[in-house]
Amino acid sequence: MRRLIFLVAIFTSMYGSSQELNCAVVVNAQQTGNENVQVFKTLEKQLNEFVNNTRWTKIIVTFSGTLSEPANRAAIAFRAAVSEMEWSEIEESNSTLVSTFLRIDLSVHKSEPIIERLQELVDSKDWLSALLPTGRTLWRVPTLFGTGRAPQLAEAAELAGRTVEQAVTDFSTTRMRVLTIGFAPGQPYLGTLPEHWNLPRQTNISPNVPAGSLVTAVRQFCLFPYDTPTGWRHVGATGFLSFRPNSAHPFPLSAGDEMIFDSVSEAEFVQIESVD
Repeated sequence: MRRLIFLVAIFTSMYGSSQELNCAVVVNAQQTGNENVQVFKTLEKQLNEFVNNTRWTKIIVTFSGTLSEPANRAAIAFRAAVSEMEWSEIEESNSTLVSTFLRIDLSVHKSEPIIERLQELVDSKDWLSALLPTGRTLWRVPTLFGTGRAPQLAEAAELAGRTVEQAVTDFSTTRMRVLTIGFAPGQPYLGTLPEHWNLPRQTNISPNVPAGSLVTAVRQFCLFPYDTPTGWRHVGATGFLSFRPNSAHPFPLSAGDEMIFDSVSEAEFVQIESVD
């Protein structure tokens, strides 16, 4: 019965749709630290031409209606399996919290054969029992919890029914998976914390938290690549840059990677900052 329910969920959630866009792409280079403005002007022109001159088809394979560890693992594993097959028709693939997203160019390829092949792949195994792909990375990130650098640790701990010390232990010993990357370039959503950390988002927005901030809500962490407003509670500070525009590899993290946020003292954190 479990197998049947799984397959029905996949059958009803895998679909293809096409879309023609007419939009203006604007590249804001202010936060990149790169002074070569012409590079971004060229990128802006190329993006506008690419987006507006292509007919897109998106195919989404969804493994659950809600986030769960098996559904997230299935989405990551399925995306890896598709990538390994190197189908020339697939322009882009990615995984979300519970789904695998695939994009093809309708001006070149028909969607029906792709969907048929994907259906065969869906049927080939129980993806909810699939292992995560190999080649993933474990990151250990020195993290300053609390103090004025992460001022909402005590508030979050109280809401979770934990002492500050217990909260730091939870945060620094739980191995957090990169569930997906999105919302901002390179920005990871990480999970999953114990059940007592199923905290709601704030009713008010924190107007700005700095890049490298570790924030929490709904049993997850988010690690910000930029200064940003947020409704999640700011519990940790790191020097980790999840978007590195001047690097040969601007996105160091991939879905399925794992992160451990090792607790350090304020003095140790200042020393790390001075070295970096």
